[in-house]
Amino acid sequence: MAAIYLIRHGQASFGKADYDQLSEKGCQQSQLLGQYWQALATPDKMFSGALLRHEQTLEGFLKGYQGNKPSSVIHSGFNEFNHVDMLTRYDSQWKSFADMAAIISKQPEANKVFQKEFSLALNRWVSGEYDGDYIESWSQFKKRCIAALHDVIDQELNAKKAFNQVTPSKNICIFTSGGTISVLVQHILGLSDQSTLSVNQQLRNTGVTKLLFTKDSISIDYLNNYGHLTQAGNDWVTFR
Repeated sequence: MAAIYLIRHGQASFGKADYDQLSEKGCQQSQLLGQYWQALATPDKMFSGALLRHEQTLEGFLKGYQGNKPSSVIHSGFNEFNHVDMLTRYDSQWKSFADMAAIISKQPEANKVFQKEFSLALNRWVSGEYDGDYIESWSQFKKRCIAALHDVIDQELNAKKAFNQVTPSKNICIFTSGGTISVLVQHILGLSDQSTLSVNQQLRNTGVTKLLFTKDSISIDYLNNYGHLTQAGNDWVTFR
């Protein structure tokens, strides 16, 4: 049996001109995870989505881990959905995500205001009633994420077959996003779309979800572990 660790990226730069990069806290969260991992199973293969925040989280992890650097592969199948397109199709004012985020961030309850807007936009996308409006529909996004997971698993199983590898099992880390992780959890557990959105809302930055797989099955060992953050203090626990 082999393990896949789905790792959500560190805190990104919400309200900045470029959301797709880690904040200073996000970089430190990634290093905290790497330090924490020194006591866990040694990763011997790594994948990362193609977004900058994925790659920066991987870099921060390795900086904190300070162990042997395993091979890493960029895999765009693990990219997050296009949140700017999703928000813009819901309300054209979101065409400038940075401007709208900056305006909302100045309001007294900025997080609640943004979360309400984001949830409405997300439900519109997930409903399936407006699929033609989007660059990538909800169903297309789910298929992409699931295909990426099975691609990684198939690569590992085929490698074992080709090189007659019986043991040891691989420990594979995948640096990705909350939407991708929640969809893969849905795929494994057979959740409804609404339950999947609820899972997504609870995923913390640099939280870890562990999957176990064989040639015949995939299961979840644990979900959204962020013990490395709570050890450092509750101020380190963030959602986006």
